[in-house]
Amino acid sequence: MIGESGEQLGVMSLADARQMARERDLDLVEVAPTAQPPVCRLLDFGKFKYEQAKKERQSHKSQKSTGLREVKLRPKIGQHDIDFKVRTVKRLLEEGDKVKILVIFRGREIVHPHLGKDLVEGVIKSLGEAAKVERGIGMEGRTMTVILSPGKPKKRGQGCRNSKPVNR
Repeated sequence: MIGESGEQLGVMSLADARQMARERDLDLVEVAPTAQPPVCRLLDFGKFKYEQAKKERQSHKSQKSTGLREVKLRPKIGQHDIDFKVRTVKRLLEEGDKVKILVIFRGREIVHPHLGKDLVEGVIKSLGEAAKVERGIGMEGRTMTVILSPGKPKKRGQGCRNSKPVNR
């Protein structure tokens, strides 16, 4: 038997343990049923459950979930729009998300899948080492998809256009 503050109360009968729990207005909880004799503990079970839920909520806050984000394209997209989508994909990858690029074919565009494939390959090439292909280019109905995951992280100091050495 273990007390509410963790002290050993010794081996006692079940009736005595229940009586002690009633006197202290606590619950008797079996913590190690396979031990010989079984180990029980005196505690406020409602408070215990609340603390467990609180710890679980806190751990979920600190976790970063890597979600799958989608970026949709069309085969007849302009170059400026492609550049804008590439910047968006790069930002999502830097945040640690996986990105699913979708090329949606409408109407008679479906007879020219090479346009979509060229478009996706161009996007992947322009991303460079920021992305690695997790699942290759594939068709799902009228949609061509590819899944990208974050590639090598940038080293510190790279990518600053206006950075100059400071002499003091």
